[in-house]
Amino acid sequence: MTNILDQQIVELKVNLHCDECIRKILKAIKKIEDIETYDVDTQFNKVTVTGNVTEEQVIRVLQKVRKTAVKWDQGNQTLSVT
Repeated sequence: MTNILDQQIVELKVNLHCDECIRKILKAIKKIEDIETYDVDTQFNKVTVTGNVTEEQVIRVLQKVRKTAVKWDQGNQTLSVT
């Protein structure tokens, strides 16, 4: 059981441009040990993982499925309008 004090919230910006990408990301995230929750927000291209996990661990897992992830910051919340 994970100690509540060990839990981290990792928020990353990831390009979520198709259903296949999202499927690969979810499959990879589910394999991470000691995660409690995860969420993929396609509107903001944001992946959030909560648990006994570091930002670096999540980024490495996403890199294995050929996805580039960067640390989320408030400036990433803007939507591009085409």
